[in-house]
Amino acid sequence: MNEKHVPVLLNEVLKSFADLPSRENLVYFDGTYGRGGHFREIVKKYNPSLALLTDQDTSAIAQAKLDWAKEISENKVKIFHQNFSEFAENNQQKLDMVLLDLGVSSPQLDQAERGFSFNKDGPLDMRMNQNAKLTAAEIINEFSAEDLIEIFKSYGEIFTSARVVRAVVNDRVTKPFETTLQLAQLIERVDGWQKKGFHPATQYFMALRLVVNRELQVIETAIPLLIDQLQDGGRLSVITFHSLEDRLTKNLFKDSELGFLVNKKVIVPTDEECKINPRARSAKLRIFQKGKTPEKPDKFAARRALRTKD
Repeated sequence: MNEKHVPVLLNEVLKSFADLPSRENLVYFDGTYGRGGHFREIVKKYNPSLALLTDQDTSAIAQAKLDWAKEISENKVKIFHQNFSEFAENNQQKLDMVLLDLGVSSPQLDQAERGFSFNKDGPLDMRMNQNAKLTAAEIINEFSAEDLIEIFKSYGEIFTSARVVRAVVNDRVTKPFETTLQLAQLIERVDGWQKKGFHPATQYFMALRLVVNRELQVIETAIPLLIDQLQDGGRLSVITFHSLEDRLTKNLFKDSELGFLVNKKVIVPTDEECKINPRARSAKLRIFQKGKTPEKPDKFAARRALRTKD
């Protein structure tokens, strides 16, 4: 197996599938395989008869094929190089367990050449699928000022980006933006540090990443399809890392007439987990179950029965 990374909300994810109607012949779909941290533990606890794994990242797919070569040959594991929306649009298999761990994986953040981190100098890329065409550099260097302001407002929830955008448009005339630090340092220079421990480029980079990978559109397309593909009683667990993803996921779950939100209150990491893995701090877990909402037990039924007898 490849080097292990720390899967976020692992215990909570495992518990999210604990109340399935049946434990036999389970079909599991992992739409964001990454380095397989969640999947390895799912196998130990639930031993699905079939696992369907997808990821956009070619390096993640290559590693998964090495890690699960035996299971692939036994037809217990199938691996697809695509995003979970593309999978859902073509899937004919009924599913019992679905996990989507959204956002950027630790290996992607840690590799400067992938261009996701404003702390590491690398090409201004941000593509989860290395075969995709649009890069963050293309957006920064070629999109109009109006489009950039709209991107940062809609996808980064930045409502005062005009000064940064003016500086970008001015600087790119003489020298196009090619690296992550080139952009991050400009943002730091123009915006300054407003909040201790929160780099001023954080939301700008998030907005660019969401647009490059069409992440919100992928979620909006995939979740209703995956809900439809669940077995009755099957569950879909989604881990999000920022408010736009979480809000969209919550609303898609609430709007579905095919099932219900299992956890009325969002599940967040424990303080202990956040100390061990700081990247878990912003994680949120929501769980959807297909089928009718279970009736709540009548706490006063026994009391009413006694009154009737009297």
